Amino acid sequence: MPETTLTSPSTAASAPAAPPAGGRRRWLVVALLSLGVSLIIVDATIVGVLMPQMAVALGLTTSDAEWVTSVYALVFAALLIPFGRAGDLLGRRRMFVLGVAVFTGASLLAALAQDGSGLIGARALQGVGASMIMPAALSTLNTLFTGRDRHIAFGIWGSMLSGMAALGPLLGGALATGGGWRWAFGVNLPLGAALIAGALALMPETRAATARGRALLRQIDWLGGALSALGLGALVCGVIEGQTYGWWTATEPFRFAGADWPVGGPSPVPIVLTLGAVLLVALVLVERARAAAGRPVLLDLTLFRIPNFRHGNLASALINVGELGLLFVLPLFLLGVHGTSPIQISLAILPLALGAFLSGGMAGRLAARRGAHRVVRIGMALEVGAVLALALTLSPTTSGLGLAPWMLLYGIGLGLTSAQLTNVSLADVPPAQSGQASGTQSTARQVGAALGIALIGTVFATSLGHTMARELEGTGVPAERAAVLAHDLRQSAGTAARDLHDDPARAVEAAAADTALAAAARDGALVTAAILAGGLLLSLRLRPGGARRPEESAA
Repeated sequence: MPETTLTSPSTAASAPAAPPAGGRRRWLVVALLSLGVSLIIVDATIVGVLMPQMAVALGLTTSDAEWVTSVYALVFAALLIPFGRAGDLLGRRRMFVLGVAVFTGASLLAALAQDGSGLIGARALQGVGASMIMPAALSTLNTLFTGRDRHIAFGIWGSMLSGMAALGPLLGGALATGGGWRWAFGVNLPLGAALIAGALALMPETRAATARGRALLRQIDWLGGALSALGLGALVCGVIEGQTYGWWTATEPFRFAGADWPVGGPSPVPIVLTLGAVLLVALVLVERARAAAGRPVLLDLTLFRIPNFRHGNLASALINVGELGLLFVLPLFLLGVHGTSPIQISLAILPLALGAFLSGGMAGRLAARRGAHRVVRIGMALEVGAVLALALTLSPTTSGLGLAPWMLLYGIGLGLTSAQLTNVSLADVPPAQSGQASGTQSTARQVGAALGIALIGTVFATSLGHTMARELEGTGVPAERAAVLAHDLRQSAGTAARDLHDDPARAVEAAAADTALAAAARDGALVTAAILAGGLLLSLRLRPGGARRPEESAA
């Protein structure tokens, strides 16, 4: 494929427009990019359903299991902005192909892992590949389309993004029930090979106009990249581990660099979060100083002067807080109350995916007629209404089928919002800065995902313990026994309820656990609705995008 070099904003005005790809091939590229991102989104959500099998097969400890789940999001979020900028400089197709290769190789290592350390390392390497793929794909999409076609392209993108996030647990359940957990990673090998071949055949090379060789190396902001990766890594790590080690007081023993953090003493989590905040403040100061000196920067802070980009990033983070938090809580509720098998849990989530796929296809046409910013508002309103209705109707007798109508409505809203929020957020971003902007937005999503699991998970666990203790009052269960049961239910995220259901003599305790699980799921859903309502308010500040689009020039 011919290479297309994008000019800087200062020279764009004098450059003739030359679309990097045209006709039918552009839509094949959309399908290719959407499949590539679907691959990494599925692997972000699939391990939750597979975890019981992996824990038994590899002898994972509780800490191992947590890191298998969290290290992917941690590395993913930490490296998105640096790799987004690298794609701008070195070429986005090149970065996409390299990312798919790294991700595929890491998937092979995960499928062959023989212990917890090997699986955790492979998941971290998957995160590296994913952080290359996401901004390269999104910035390429941002440079290929304008006008009406742009709405349709981002509609396809958004429906795939939100739909595949929900399909991850479904695929995980099918594999856990049938072939085994290793297939969840093994199937990535042929998919990765097909994506690499498709990218080399169809995807145009786009990048910002840069120098070559040593001059190119001088355009890379190495210090900014280090501060971004370390700062976001520390922030996400602290958020993820807060539930495990305690937010202020240490609830689990922790050892680092020869120093012990005893239970009951200060938690290491605030220190990690403070370190992350300090590093991110340092990043802002360094980037301002480099920009003032006319030196290349990793993150162009002037991007945040674009209102839609600023508001869209905040809304993206809030949407992912809601989506990932909800997908974390509802399977735990179904498992604890009904003993639902992995495939049945997955089917309960299926309406969300169906709704997202269906509405994503409509979002482009609707945006072309009514405006992408209005489509985002409609989607956010549907999300808030669906989650609020779910919270108000959820009870100990609610099954996966009972959740289906609200999950379908939520999925429709999510598909509309995810498709066009990305469109609106990036519409006014100069193509030469697409990698930076795409990496920033993807980072906002991943940080939102980590925050969602941590925040909604904390609400769920806290409500479990308090409600269980309250429900056992006056039932004849001794106070010491009630305290132990409440602690066990909270620490197990509700899964200890199955042990109570298995013993007919403990029917009173089992009923109390069911009530506690329903109350905790309701509380988690109410908090989710409140967070999504904040996103709805932000969407009211979005305006029609695309008023300015720096032109592209042929290399």
